[in-house]
Amino acid sequence: MTEQQPFELVRRYPHFELRRYPDYVVAEVSVTADFDRAGNAAFRYLFNYISGNNTARQKLAMTAPVIQEAGGQKLAMTAPVLQRGPLPGSGEPAEFSVAFVLPAGLNAETAPVPTDPRVTVRAVPGSLAAVLGFSGSGSASAFERRNAGLQAALTLAGLTPVGAPRFARFDPPFKPWFLRHNELVQDVMERPPGGAAPASG
Repeated sequence: MTEQQPFELVRRYPHFELRRYPDYVVAEVSVTADFDRAGNAAFRYLFNYISGNNTARQKLAMTAPVIQEAGGQKLAMTAPVLQRGPLPGSGEPAEFSVAFVLPAGLNAETAPVPTDPRVTVRAVPGSLAAVLGFSGSGSASAFERRNAGLQAALTLAGLTPVGAPRFARFDPPFKPWFLRHNELVQDVMERPPGGAAPASG
């Protein structure tokens, strides 16, 4: 079991969930690649970071629970792996940010400092987000198709997207594609206090 990034379920809509994510911290790498290769291109640097390639030689394990061991603190890695960048479609190489969400309880000051300059640690503010989960391939075409559906569903729900969507992969590349869990995460605008929620139809 991999520790899951925490969130509060605000509401279930017919085609997505509205979730509130607290502040969190990521280890992140920027790569220039096409959409389908970006995750693999960045994975090695991120995996090395959580395996102890940092100034504290601190290991962030791929599995829960949180334990102490000789030689450094061993922490659970949090799912999912996040990818940000241009929407899929062109097939051309572009710059993507690929990130591991670090375990709850770490912040940008307490997270181990990467020794590889390609890896950066940054704080991400909490947000209200619409999330569409799906199984199978996390390819560009799969995300593109789901993103079109999610954006249409947000319009019907009267919710306004903020920024670009994020692509979340929960499983390692060696897991059979038909068993993998993916999520499309789109931040949405907060409602004004007392604002009425639309009917979920």
